[in-house]
Amino acid sequence: MAFQSGDIERIPVAEAAKTEGVKALTRQAVLITRSDWDAFETSWEFTALPLLSPDHRAGTLEATYIALRAHWQSMTDEMQRLEEENNRIFIDAYGLQDELTPEVPIEEITLTCNPAYRYGVKGKEGERETRLRADTMAEFLSYAVGCMFGRYSLDAPGLILANQGETLADYLSRVSEPSFLPDEDNVIPVLDADWFADDIVDRFRKFLRVTFGEAHFRENLAFIEAQIGDIRKYFKRGFYDDHVKRYKKRPIYWMFSSPKGTFQALIYMHRYRPDTVSVLLNDYLREFIRKLEAERARLEKLSDDPAATQTQRTKALKEVGVIAKQLAELEEWEREVIFPLAQAKIEIDLDDGVKRNYPLFGAALKPIKGLEAADE
Repeated sequence: MAFQSGDIERIPVAEAAKTEGVKALTRQAVLITRSDWDAFETSWEFTALPLLSPDHRAGTLEATYIALRAHWQSMTDEMQRLEEENNRIFIDAYGLQDELTPEVPIEEITLTCNPAYRYGVKGKEGERETRLRADTMAEFLSYAVGCMFGRYSLDAPGLILANQGETLADYLSRVSEPSFLPDEDNVIPVLDADWFADDIVDRFRKFLRVTFGEAHFRENLAFIEAQIGDIRKYFKRGFYDDHVKRYKKRPIYWMFSSPKGTFQALIYMHRYRPDTVSVLLNDYLREFIRKLEAERARLEKLSDDPAATQTQRTKALKEVGVIAKQLAELEEWEREVIFPLAQAKIEIDLDDGVKRNYPLFGAALKPIKGLEAADE
């Protein structure tokens, strides 16, 4: 069990010289702990993603991660040294050599960058490293989405757009020549294919090219997918769950989702405006329905094409049935949910928080289990 800095005042006068040593150790430990905490976007003092820091930058994303991981290990090792030195001072001061040892187990070094603490030591070390790589890539994608919405910028530290109703114009007033331009209308589709030019996967690919270059783009993308799986599947099925968990059931990005998830789109809560649902309806949902109808017509024609093979015709006919069900889902969702919301032009107040604002949109948003039960 480690001694606490508050015990300093109880050290005998003869040990006063060591008191200054403890204070110095404490200051160093606080700096490391603060650096670790502020490396995550949920910290109020978060300024930039460590993975993008010039201090760790290497030729590829994988090499950069390796450099960052070495830095994290050095932080963990240093924190362990500081805690053990702190213990040693107190043990010597009180003559407790026969009762206590200064050693601190690695899993008790309470830094998030320390996988032994973050995940525990029940599993194998390799499993912890695998989880750390996956979580780090998920954090990279989360930061990328933040840049897509203008919450963050690759060209300026800290929060950029974080006040209610801010727009791209507000962003450009603070970052005049961004290397990565945020989404203009605060609606980013999250679909099963590249149906829109500002699809989330297409935007992420651009983000990856801007941050780590074109030369190693495919290699870098492969490294990410080796950790978290196919990018499109992750964004469609895993990203929002991770986001809700990261923000403890108080998401700042909201997922508009039809009942079966055929249509999904993210918005940034802080950039929400009363016409946001109308933009989603007219520029995305209805356009997506039109594109699905065109695809159904193409497949129906293929299913009757005598020049096509039997396999092609059978497959096309099957896909026609799938699209017909998707259209029925979306048309009902548009009629019963999205269109009434667009007409309502709901206003929100950020001061009311997610718990009060999120339910205002009912079946338009992806449900969050336990939202009502979670603490503010």
